[in-house]
Amino acid sequence: MIFFTMRQNVLHVENVSLVDIAQRYGTPCYVYSRAALRFAAQEFQDAFHAQNTLICYSVKVNSNIAILNEFARLGFGFDIVSGGELARVLAAGGDARKVVFSGVGKTVEEMEAALNAGIKCFNLESAAEMEALATTAQRLGKQAPISFRINPDVDPKTHPYISTGLRENKFGIPLKDAHPLYRRARQMSSLRVVGIDMHIGSQITDIAPYREAAQKLVTLLDVLEKDGIALEHVDIGGGLGVRYRDDDHPPAIADFAAMCREIFSERHEQLILEPGRRLVAEAGILLTQILYLKPGEPRSFAIVDGAMNDLFRPALYQAWHPVHQVTITNVSDQTRLWNIVGPICESADFLAQDRQLALRQGELLAIGVAGAYGMAMSSNYNSRPRVCEVMVDNNQIFEIRKRETVASLFSEERIPSDKNQNAC
Repeated sequence: MIFFTMRQNVLHVENVSLVDIAQRYGTPCYVYSRAALRFAAQEFQDAFHAQNTLICYSVKVNSNIAILNEFARLGFGFDIVSGGELARVLAAGGDARKVVFSGVGKTVEEMEAALNAGIKCFNLESAAEMEALATTAQRLGKQAPISFRINPDVDPKTHPYISTGLRENKFGIPLKDAHPLYRRARQMSSLRVVGIDMHIGSQITDIAPYREAAQKLVTLLDVLEKDGIALEHVDIGGGLGVRYRDDDHPPAIADFAAMCREIFSERHEQLILEPGRRLVAEAGILLTQILYLKPGEPRSFAIVDGAMNDLFRPALYQAWHPVHQVTITNVSDQTRLWNIVGPICESADFLAQDRQLALRQGELLAIGVAGAYGMAMSSNYNSRPRVCEVMVDNNQIFEIRKRETVASLFSEERIPSDKNQNAC
C-alpha cells in the first residue's frame, strides 16, 4: 500500500484523494495506482535483467485493457487462458508473438484464433489436446509452436482451490508421460516443439516448492536433450504470493530470480515467467461506502454497498483483505469487532470479518490488495451492475471502465412471443 497513503486524515492514491474519487465516480469502484503497476513491473525487470527472460503477465488476474496496455508498453508478454483474453491482449496493443496460451480446455475456435494471430506458444495439457491442435493447424496450413505443461506433483502449500501442481489436480501431464508425448509431437508435421512449461499454484509464499518442481523440469530437459529434442524455452509459470496480512512473508523477487539463476545457469533456453497477482494485487483497492451499521451480539455488521459479486475472494477462499478507513475524524471513537458485509442475499456475502474498528454510517472504506482477482472475478449476481474502474497517475484520474447500468444487464435477453409458446 505504499502508493496509498494517509494525508491530513484522508487516504490518497498517489496524489488524489479517495474522497474525491468517490464523489466523482460513486461507489463501489475499483481504484488502481499506475505508479504501483510500474513499480511492480520494474521489480521483475531488474531482478531478471541478466537472464534471457520473457515476462508474460497472467491476464486472468486482471484483464482490463488499460492494465494490459501498461504491461505491453513495458515490453511484457502475456499468459492467456481463453480466446477472449487473446482478443483483449490484441486490443490493448499486445504483441501476439509474446503470448503463451495455457489452459486445459482450449476449443478449436480458440486454437484457430491463436494460430492466425501467430502466438509464441501453446501450452498443451493432454494428449487429446495435442491431437486436436495438430489437426487444426494442419487444416489451416500452419505449424503450431507447442510446449507441454508438466505436472511435477509438488505441493505448493497454498489454498487447495489454487493448487495446480499436484497429481490430483486437473492440470498438466504427469512426468512419466512427458517424454513419450514429446516424441509423438516431434513426428507431427503440423506441430513444432519449442518449450516445456509448469505452473504449481498461486499465492505461494515459499520458494522451496518452485525449486523442487524446477529441478524436476531440468531432469526431464536432460532426458529430452539426449533424445535429440532441443527446446527453445522453459516456462516456470507464476504464482508468487503477496502480502495480505502483516504476518504474510512472500519471497522477494530477487531471491526468486537467484533461485532461477542457480537452477538454470547451465541451460541455454529462454526463461519464461507468468506473474500476475504479484504485479497488480497491491496496485488496487475496492472503494466502498457504509450504508448501515447494525451493532449487536454476537456479531456487529457494517453493511456496505460493495458485495461478494464485486470482490469474490473472501466468499470463495475465505481470503483476508486489509480494511482501511478513508477518513479519520475522531481516533478516540470506541471500537468494536465488525463484519464488513454486502447487500447480497447470501450469508457468504462478506468482504472482511472480525475487524476492530470505530465506524460511522456513511463513511468510506478501502478494501486493500484488491487489484488481483477482484474485477476479473466479479459478476452480476442479484442483478447488480459491475462497478467502474479508475486508474490514477500522479494527480490525474482516468476512468478505464464505466459502471454498468441495470438496463444493460438484460439488454440481450428476449421474451418469447405468444405465438411460439405452444410450438414443439
